[in-house]
Parts: sequence; structure tokens; C-alpha cells
Amino acid sequence: MKRRAFVVGGVAAVAVPLSAEANRATKVHRIGVLWHGSRDARFEPFIQALADLGHVEGRNLLVEFRTISVPELSAQAADLIRLNFDVVVTQATRATQAAMDHTRTIPIVMIGAADPVATGIVASLHHPGGNVTGSTDMRPALTAKRVQLLKEIVPTATRIGALFNPTEPAVMQEWADTETAARALGLAPLRMEARQPEEIGSAFARLKSGEGAILVVFTRAFTLTHRGRIIELADTHRIPTVGSGDFARRGGLLGLGANYVELLRRTAILVDKILKGAKPADLPVEQPTTFELVINVKTAKALRLVIPPALLTQADDLIE
Repeated sequence: MKRRAFVVGGVAAVAVPLSAEANRATKVHRIGVLWHGSRDARFEPFIQALADLGHVEGRNLLVEFRTISVPELSAQAADLIRLNFDVVVTQATRATQAAMDHTRTIPIVMIGAADPVATGIVASLHHPGGNVTGSTDMRPALTAKRVQLLKEIVPTATRIGALFNPTEPAVMQEWADTETAARALGLAPLRMEARQPEEIGSAFARLKSGEGAILVVFTRAFTLTHRGRIIELADTHRIPTVGSGDFARRGGLLGLGANYVELLRRTAILVDKILKGAKPADLPVEQPTTFELVINVKTAKALRLVIPPALLTQADDLIE
């Protein structure tokens, strides 16, 4: 496993209107973005990578950024598509599907979709075959490792919950992988389904608190939207959690996943190729080669957990 951590910070960039003269002299490409959360420093590696490729925001690039609201996602995607961008960039599976529902011609570049073949987004990873390409974060392949690492931190654990919305794309395969990994480690797996925000609390109540309980949080649109509430409840119930690297940075105990900075940079390369004339159908879907392990030491101390020294040395990012 290749590992490298990036911690980014700063103020979100704002698109600068181009003068009429600049518009005449320079071809201005337009990119629409559907993203979970506000535009902040986490998005900037994508903007920087585009700039390195010659597409500079405020000079020859205009970026229209939309924060995803899951209940309004279809309407948001339709509104973005109506603006007829050169490329639409989507974060994760559900946003990609929403954009596809409204166009089969405008190029779509997805970031970190879960199993895009199984969900029908592309025909195959090597030959997408439509108007969508991008990257997958290979989430199911990392499931067993997440469970294993959390068990190492909490060796007394006897049961593990898996929090997810069962209506999300490709989620049941991840549950099956979690269940298999849990039983192999002697853990009793528990499905903690939540379709609506108000169901998250009752899902936690099913797992209950105590030293025997640990939790894996699937990274999907629902849990991304409500991760603040999930982290708050995990803290209240004193339940150790594992999710993505960003989940751990925001207060979860442990994060393991594709290095998102690298995914964003690879996404920029695909966008650059499309802006230069390539077709999404001919651009293979990227699979991550760089992963990161994030441990929130502050959360571990609050839970009175001792992180094994060997695991600390493996971490790419320690949150203290």
C-alpha cells in the first residue's frame, strides 16, 4: 500500500469574471461541479492541478460550483446541465447518476464513484462507452482492512455496526464484505440502516454503547451529508469508528481510503484531455494507486484508547 498524506487548508477560491477583451483573446472553458459540502480547501488540489495543465480559473477557466443537497439532487443536476458546460464534474455515485439522468452528451467526470460498472454508470472500467469517465475509490476492496484495523485498536470489541442508507448504489456489496470481514475476526455484525436523518439516532441506539461496540461508516452521499451528526453520536455513545480519511480528520477515530488529493489530480488530467478533444467513452476509469491511513489521536484519547505503536508508525496523518 502506497501512502502519502496531505493536509490542506485555506480560503475557498472565487471565480474572477473575465473582461470582454480577455474573452475575445482566450478560449474560456466552463466546468460545472456537483460536490458534497461547501467549496473549501479540500477541492483546491483539483483547481491547482488544472492550473498546472494550463486551465487557470479567472483567466481561461470558469468553474460553477454547487453544493449537493441529497433531497434536491435531481433538480440541482438538471439546473447544472441546462447551463451546457463543457464538462460536468461529479462527486461519488449518486451525483454522477443524477447528472446522467439529464444528459447523455455533455461529458461527465466522476470522482470516487463506488463500483461504476455494477451501478451501470459505465460499461467497463477500460471502455466506459458513454459520456462518463473518471475514478472509482475501490471502496469494497478496502472494507476488510478497515474492519481489521479498528479491531486492532479495540481488541475487546465483540460486535461491529455498519451504518448506511440501504437505498444507496452498490451499498449492499459493501455490507456483504463488512459482514464477511467481521465474522472472520469473531465480531458480530449489525446492519444499522438509516434512510432519513432522524433514523440515525435510532440506528445508534440499536448498536448501544460499551467497550464491545465498534462502528464502520460507509462513505456514501447520505453519510457524507450527515457525517457531523454521525460523529457527534459516536462521541456521545463513546463508540470507536472507521470511515474515510476525511471522516477521521473531522472527528472519527480511524480513516482508511484512497488518497483523495491524488484522485482530484487524476480527475483534472481527465478533464484536461476532454477539453482538448478526447471522448469520455475512450478514457479508462481511473483506479487509485495511493491510499492513506488517518488516525485521530485526539479522538482516541477522548475514548481512552491506546493506539498500537506499530499502527501509529504506519499512519500517514495523525490528528492531534
